[in-house]
Amino acid sequence: MSENNGQSASDTVICTVEGGVGRLTMNRPDSLNALNPALARDLHAAARRLAEDSRVRCIVICGAGDHFMAGGDIRSFHAALPALQAGDRSALEAMFEDVHGAIRSLRGNGKPVVAEVRGACAGFGLSLMAACDLAWAADDCNFTLAYCHLGVSPDGGSTWSLPRTVGLKRSMELALLGDRFDAAQAREWGLVNRVLPAAELAAQTAAVAARLAAGPAAAYARSKALINQSFEQDLDGQLDAERNAFIDCTCGGEFAEGVAAFLSKRRPDFRDKS
Repeated sequence: MSENNGQSASDTVICTVEGGVGRLTMNRPDSLNALNPALARDLHAAARRLAEDSRVRCIVICGAGDHFMAGGDIRSFHAALPALQAGDRSALEAMFEDVHGAIRSLRGNGKPVVAEVRGACAGFGLSLMAACDLAWAADDCNFTLAYCHLGVSPDGGSTWSLPRTVGLKRSMELALLGDRFDAAQAREWGLVNRVLPAAELAAQTAAVAARLAAGPAAAYARSKALINQSFEQDLDGQLDAERNAFIDCTCGGEFAEGVAAFLSKRRPDFRDKS
């Protein structure tokens, strides 16, 4: 995995950190960034590293080249077939430890995670995008959950995130039919936040990432946790959690800075205030 401060043996993921933004680029453009064991391993490591890096206040995930991710690497699955049909599940189970470890790191950390999506977004690519907090998409994107076409069920947390995003019936449609749909449809269904001309995608994603990186990190973390837990809470439990999170925020430096900035009629500077 390549980083801004060095390079390791694998180049399937490139990580950079600049201006509080950690950028994770899946780097298998010749295969449309299709997921194989090496990419799964490096994606897990990169997601965990960016989640734990104190310099990082926002994470952006994208794919190298013209595509986000076209799902799993079928050649890799084909190579694994003899072992799987002989009952040896160990290699695939190890890959799932990495795939789902990456999803846990992205959803579980308190930093805003933004998907920058262009071209193909299929299979685990769609699961990965759905695990992000925000998604900016190019107008040339095409999407499909696709798993049914290979005779497998979805992974990557999509059966958890999609019902919460698009509803039960539409999630069933995506999983059982596997039809392709475009960026406008994804926006209508709430899968992406913005649809942009492809030429503007990188600049617009960088702009929102910089905005998030300059925002109140502790407040963002509490907001993200509250929203993610809301489906498992009753109203009273959620109200109690909101009360506790709000009061915790007021006891920190971000709230003091926000109040001072408002009264002084200036833009707040939340850096180093959490």
